[in-house]
Amino acid sequence: MTDSELTIALSRGSTLFVRQYGRGIPVLCVHGFPLDHSMWRQQWEGLGDQFLFLAPDLAGFGRSILADDTQATDASLESDADDLAELLDRMGHARVVFCGLSMGGYVGWQFWRRHPARVAGFVLCDTRAAADTPEVARGRRVMAERILKEGMEILVEPMLPRLFSNATLTAPDARIFGLIQRMRSCSPLAAARVLMAMANRPDMEALLPTIDLPTLLLCGEEDVITPPAEMQQMAARMPQAKLQRIPSAGHLAPVENAALVNRAIREFLDRLPQP
Repeated sequence: MTDSELTIALSRGSTLFVRQYGRGIPVLCVHGFPLDHSMWRQQWEGLGDQFLFLAPDLAGFGRSILADDTQATDASLESDADDLAELLDRMGHARVVFCGLSMGGYVGWQFWRRHPARVAGFVLCDTRAAADTPEVARGRRVMAERILKEGMEILVEPMLPRLFSNATLTAPDARIFGLIQRMRSCSPLAAARVLMAMANRPDMEALLPTIDLPTLLLCGEEDVITPPAEMQQMAARMPQAKLQRIPSAGHLAPVENAALVNRAIREFLDRLPQP
């Protein structure tokens, strides 16, 4: 059983922190925005008896550090995907199951485009393949500029009602309070950079039929950001994809209903050959 924390300096100038936990098939878990690796704690603790979880912080998030010369306009999810590929090289993992939530899913698409031989399968939670509409992209760019001037609080408070189910919002527990605190402590520069990157990301819908990999799509029943109906359309266009809806969950299904998410992931990974 592996249980360790690593900090690895990459050639692009960033330094990535990664938590390793478990044994077996390596599962690369990429967090949503503006979170960090710890959002996957219930997954590695619940499934680490059978699978090896690699949970990094993307550059600038959590305990990872952006390159010194990074600007908010240095906005590319492709560079985040390349960072992860180099991280895996340093850790000695040739292929992984790529698991991403929301923004993590966006990075996953680019990881597959740039490093397809390294993906043994996908677990994609509460995410989408479509690019932003012009209106949404414009809103992200405006918010990026405001965060740099005013800090994270202007982003976090409006986000909360859209992230969680009604039950979680009514009676949040210690896990949720901790997650919100980590959102508030996120680096404004990292948040602004990724907002710009998400606004600029390419549309992946036309490529969905070519992603012929075992894929599990998970979506909270109360997700208003990436609704189940939209993820069902994604599943229908991917040759080996299956959607499972997660009750009592909004946009953060792995956090809100970890028991059901973990059961679905275990059943999915049990059917995969070793990468």
